[in-house]
Amino acid sequence: MIQRSIIYLSLLTVLFHGNLFAHEQSIVELKTRGDVDQKYLLIEPENPTASVILFAGGHGGLELTSYAFGNPGMKWGKNNFLVRTSEMFADNSFVVAVIDSPSDYRKMNAIWRMSQEHADDISAVIKSLKQKYDLPVWVIGTSMGTFSVPNAAIRLNSEVDGMVLTSTVTRAKGDWKIKSSHPDGIINMELDKISAPSLIVSHKDDKCSVTPPEDSDKIKSALSNSKKVEVLYYSGGKPPKSEPCQALSAHGFYGIEEEVVNDICKFIKETSTK
Repeated sequence: MIQRSIIYLSLLTVLFHGNLFAHEQSIVELKTRGDVDQKYLLIEPENPTASVILFAGGHGGLELTSYAFGNPGMKWGKNNFLVRTSEMFADNSFVVAVIDSPSDYRKMNAIWRMSQEHADDISAVIKSLKQKYDLPVWVIGTSMGTFSVPNAAIRLNSEVDGMVLTSTVTRAKGDWKIKSSHPDGIINMELDKISAPSLIVSHKDDKCSVTPPEDSDKIKSALSNSKKVEVLYYSGGKPPKSEPCQALSAHGFYGIEEEVVNDICKFIKETSTK
């Protein structure tokens, strides 16, 4: 009976806390812009070498919350490329902050992601990470999250130590409000103001109409003042389980996640030490 009880309790521990060897996770909540709340999921490895802030695609409203025993979770976005690989970044000795949408803008569109207010919220997250760890902070976005990343690099300048763009939005749909001002997506942002080193990551088979991989070299050319710019192309993976612009497809590097994340981390480590 005692042995069975011990096994039962052990199973409960795994059920509620997940992998016993997973990195420490918690939800951090900051006050920004007055009474606005900005949450992020914090994943802490031992002996970290850098910090990364991950921006999911879509509307980015993860709705971070605490479940049983304080175990963190989210109501949206678990399949997103950067969300589902967040532990992989921690495995590479990076402190990870998976950022949620702010309390006053629960669903972020491209206009919001390019705003000063969004940059102010990102700045608060960067400062909290640097205050706790005193390490370089890189911003990494995927799909619609790629509007957030250059916005931070442009407006916050030296606060951002580097940026990574994955499945970057370089085309605007006809019904988007930014169609007239940003027909070429982030390429129409002031990318020449970015000095931080940059990595552009694309899948050759990405069929999403707003993130064509062939535009990657255009992004590189637009980052004319970046200290270092590289483009990585990938192919292969598993058969898609989602629509072309969703995460379980080539758009989200489905089936080759570990390879892509390891290459991103290698670029960050090599660039941060130079």
